Amino acid sequence: MTRELLIPIARDVVEHAKAGTIKQAKEVMRLPATHYTDSNRFNTEVERLIKRVPIVLGPSCEIPNSGDFKTLSIAGMSLIVSRSADGKAHAVINACSHRGACLTKEESGNKKRFTCPYHGWSFSNVGDLLAVSAEKDFGSINKKDYGLISLPVYESAGLIWAILNPKSEVDIPTFLSGYDKMLDTFSFSDWIYVSKREFSGPNWKIAYDGYLEYYHVPVLHRDTFGVDATNQGLYYAWGPHQHIKSPATEKGHLATETLGYMANLIGKPEDEWDTETLTYGVWTVFPTTSIASFDAGGRGVLISQILPGNSVEESITTQYYIMEKPPIDPEGAEEQFDFFQKVVMQEDYAMGSSAEPALKEGGLDHILFGRNEQGNQHFHQWIDKILNSDTDKDLNSLFSNTNENK
Repeated sequence: MTRELLIPIARDVVEHAKAGTIKQAKEVMRLPATHYTDSNRFNTEVERLIKRVPIVLGPSCEIPNSGDFKTLSIAGMSLIVSRSADGKAHAVINACSHRGACLTKEESGNKKRFTCPYHGWSFSNVGDLLAVSAEKDFGSINKKDYGLISLPVYESAGLIWAILNPKSEVDIPTFLSGYDKMLDTFSFSDWIYVSKREFSGPNWKIAYDGYLEYYHVPVLHRDTFGVDATNQGLYYAWGPHQHIKSPATEKGHLATETLGYMANLIGKPEDEWDTETLTYGVWTVFPTTSIASFDAGGRGVLISQILPGNSVEESITTQYYIMEKPPIDPEGAEEQFDFFQKVVMQEDYAMGSSAEPALKEGGLDHILFGRNEQGNQHFHQWIDKILNSDTDKDLNSLFSNTNENK
């Protein structure tokens, strides 16, 4: 049972909670400020990281039915993500194979085919070229050679991954290092897509750093979670991916679901530990995704996708709100989602943006990640590992040599 995969983690958290301890990195990490501000470094990250490793395109429940589709943009590439009649997810580049025109600017919908608004060529929702307008006048081509450019796609645990390089040989299950088995304990495939938000923020790694540690929570979020919220996290890794829980012992705290308090399990026999509590905490899917639990008139998660923007100073965040069941009060749920967005924009991202001038103008030549900020250290170390891997074969070797959990 997938629940059994979570028991050892919760057991470790409870042991730390009882002992009043946390696991720590070996030393304080120093990271050059230029990693956040240098345009050449940023372009390298886009080309050698974002376009080479699998990226989450969204939850499966966003396109649950045959013919459903959505569009999104990653690293300047417009994509169509669709579900075919056989139930499989597909991702194609949103560009007609005739002259490159954008096929659709619709954010979502349901279609069996896409017709180019420029010259009328039409394609199936999986990318096959179906018809060339005025074909006799145009001339003879092999339609099989001119379908839309298809990307490698993998769907598991109720999430859809794709690699932006259509010729990639990176093995997505190997990249996941067993992490999708852990995420499958949520049963996202049976959940409901409720809402979405999109907004801009500071440099994508400055933005993402805030999702990787609890150290800032009782200070920056004192009006949101309270000054008594935990500032300690316990980290569990599957290759580059991480799960964060808290050894806090306070029961019923506002931050219980989001930060992964296991206090309610203390003193209970393990066979009474409920699956929902076991999933509490932050789940980060390298390199751009964070998943956190919430209660909005029902069990839900916020899936945050933090992507590089058009320049080194900008990121684009998409928040997907999905729930186990429809919210009891839909209007109230939307108000809560607005609040979550406000917190991220006005607290996390505003603070991140305030750091950019000092980093860019040389006020600081490096920043620090403490021994308690283990998640940030792990994230940045993995970025460098991937940037230093020249081929897809190197990447597969890198991912296959990591343990499923350590």
